[in-house]
Amino acid sequence: MSKEFRRQLTLFIKSRDAVLIEQIRKEYNPKQFELIKSHVTLCREDEIENIDLVLFNLSRLKIKEIQIEFDKLVRFDNDKGLMLHAKECIAFEELRHQILKGIIKEPRKQEPHITLMHPRNSLCTDDIYDKINNLNLTQKLIFDTISLIEQKNMGKWELREEFKLEKDDNILHS
Repeated sequence: MSKEFRRQLTLFIKSRDAVLIEQIRKEYNPKQFELIKSHVTLCREDEIENIDLVLFNLSRLKIKEIQIEFDKLVRFDNDKGLMLHAKECIAFEELRHQILKGIIKEPRKQEPHITLMHPRNSLCTDDIYDKINNLNLTQKLIFDTISLIEQKNMGKWELREEFKLEKDDNILHS
């Protein structure tokens, strides 16, 4: 997939759950804030190039909504970037396996995270890290929708299609 056109599957954070995260992104990473809402990337563009089979797999999903627990801030890319890292989530891995069935025999391990500061267009200093680290960002988030999104010419990501996951009565909803 070229830099002029990108496509990925994403789990967007519900607006009510993203207030503090979006405030951080808006203040410290306004460029990324303008390009895309806070999210967890489910499948990257190189994994979903066979979009017809991906869409077929998505149409046949029998997976319930998933809950991901985010627990710590992690700096990356020479400490320029900042993400909210998730604990291991078997349901996230299973979801990826079902989507990529028949495409990638053993999908790479993708650790769920929320990028707060993308190193391409922000810089996390020690002071910024300390300030954000003092906020209570630890939380469990429920994702019930998979979004197929596209980006053209490094512009704003656009929603193309959504796929609902089944409600899980075992997850406590607030």
